[in-house]
Amino acid sequence: MKPHNNKATAAGLLIALGIIFGDIGTSPLYVFNAIIGNRQVTEELIIGTLSCIIWTLTLQTTIKYVMLILKADNRGEGGTFALYALVRRRRKWLVFPAMIGGAALMADGIITPPMTVTSAIEGLQILPALKHISTTTIMWIVLCILTVFFFLQQFGTASIGKIFGPIMFIWFTMLAVFGALHITDDISIFKALSPSYAIDFLAHYPKGFWLLGAVFLCTTGAEALYSDLGHCGRENIRISWIYVKICLLLNYFGQGAFLLSHYNKLTITDDVKQFIGIHAFYNLMPEWFIVPAVIIATTAAIIASQAMVSGAYTLISEAMRLNLWPKLRIRYPSEAKGQLFIPAVNAILYIGCVFVVLYFQKSSRMEAAYGLAIVITMIATTMLYSNYLVLKRVAKGWIYLFLIGFLVVEGAYLIALLDKFPRGGYITIMIAGIMFAIMYVWYRARKIKNRYVEFVRIENYISKIQELSHDKSIAKYATHLVYLTSADNPKEIEHKVVYSILTQKPKRADIYWFVHVDTVDEPYTSEYKVEHIIPNDIIRIDFRLGFRIQPRINLLFKKVVEDLAHNKEVNIMSRYDSLAGNNMVGDFQFVVMEKHLSSDNELPFMERLIMKLHFIIKHISLSEEKSFGLDQSNVTVEKYPLIVAPVTNIRLTRIE
Repeated sequence: MKPHNNKATAAGLLIALGIIFGDIGTSPLYVFNAIIGNRQVTEELIIGTLSCIIWTLTLQTTIKYVMLILKADNRGEGGTFALYALVRRRRKWLVFPAMIGGAALMADGIITPPMTVTSAIEGLQILPALKHISTTTIMWIVLCILTVFFFLQQFGTASIGKIFGPIMFIWFTMLAVFGALHITDDISIFKALSPSYAIDFLAHYPKGFWLLGAVFLCTTGAEALYSDLGHCGRENIRISWIYVKICLLLNYFGQGAFLLSHYNKLTITDDVKQFIGIHAFYNLMPEWFIVPAVIIATTAAIIASQAMVSGAYTLISEAMRLNLWPKLRIRYPSEAKGQLFIPAVNAILYIGCVFVVLYFQKSSRMEAAYGLAIVITMIATTMLYSNYLVLKRVAKGWIYLFLIGFLVVEGAYLIALLDKFPRGGYITIMIAGIMFAIMYVWYRARKIKNRYVEFVRIENYISKIQELSHDKSIAKYATHLVYLTSADNPKEIEHKVVYSILTQKPKRADIYWFVHVDTVDEPYTSEYKVEHIIPNDIIRIDFRLGFRIQPRINLLFKKVVEDLAHNKEVNIMSRYDSLAGNNMVGDFQFVVMEKHLSSDNELPFMERLIMKLHFIIKHISLSEEKSFGLDQSNVTVEKYPLIVAPVTNIRLTRIE
């Protein structure tokens, strides 16, 4: 078990700035631009929306995530599936908010990199010399940056990850400095601190409620605070958030004051924006600093994207361990904690990002697709955390206050964001829907298959297996024969395994091993226990692995066998007469049982569709033996028909 230290350290605070706050930290690039687009700049608009921003950051980020959700760590780890692992035994239906939240977070991982990088690069249009730079040129610059970014993922971030913290510190300090310089442009901006202006704006401003969709963009990175909890620790996140929030608010205040003092009563259309060079963020800076600011902003956007992409790898890895996602190849670029790379996920994210850039082209259009996915994840987190509070025996009144309060707030944001659905929000829902469909098919198919799995008492077959082991008339299949079993009860085994050993084609071996892998709710558990059913004849090994530990069974099994041999609990030497005298280790042969859907099934239409989709997905995903990290040279794959619902009513008449 990996203990997690929650104490704040200087290094931890710097790491938190680099890993945790990239997404929420780059939001000043586009929030006010989204608010003022095609609207007249007025005091009511600027102060009202700024008040909404302040209280959104306070309610959603500070109170919900920093103060409350961070308490729900799973042995130091956070995120949708880590929280689900804590509460999944309470209610079976909780798998659905977990799957919906995970799918929406994946969709957000596809929208975030194009949105942040495009917003940063568009700052070049503020320079008079580059005012007429075309959208196509900016689009190709963004595509080049994203291509290099995703190509470099395979090499990991261990070497450059150390500079993320200092760069983001420079970024946040830059936000604070340029924001503070412009606050005095219009001192009335401080009225926004009162929530009454937010309430008044939502109640009286024409279509003000729908502007919550733009306001919500200020807190889209809040979920990352929880997802990346394991990298930094609770106290590092909480303390660094104080600095981050001050910097963000200073910048938002500066943008608001600048807009009121320079563009009051002006309607900001696309033509006006391009002609005058209006950009709520970059206008705060002197012209000579625009290019360095674009470079810093682009770097911050890449760091924000890196946090989202790394989070997507971790998310899918956890989903695989919890049997909610098909098995995919995982690579480990370095030994650093949490460093993993999933080529298939990387390809999906890259293709998705390229599509978003080519489809929307401008950040102002991408904004329509942004936010909808993350609010769905936030609602899922609210539901899961409420169940966590029940497990912690918190008073019902507080639980209902949290649940109803945040469902009302997030429900309001969801309704406002759905206004963007026709303009691009449907892209987000489509991506999240595909991700959820894959999870649901995988989860549901497993439930259907479990009807078929038949377990038998192993004690009823021990004598037959021993007889086979000593039957010299049958050619020896292997010295050590290893089967993977899904039987939780050590006294049981699948009937298909017994059938494979004794009936199908008798497999004689000197020692039979049954290996079971149990995924536990703690993230970094790595334990095993051994049961000698018949010493030196039949042995069962149970691995207990956390949902963040990869089941590299080949390595783990080898380590266990070495320990057993060292303790003289088992004789692993070859039993062949010609090899036994030379102290040669016997051969090990793994047998993997691979299912295929039999045509002898009578399933309802929906279940038949789910099973067909399951086997299509399974065909293009990683095979069982590869997913368990088995050496291909000593694996036998046996195919057997999966008969879930046998056909019972066969009409057949014999005639003479």
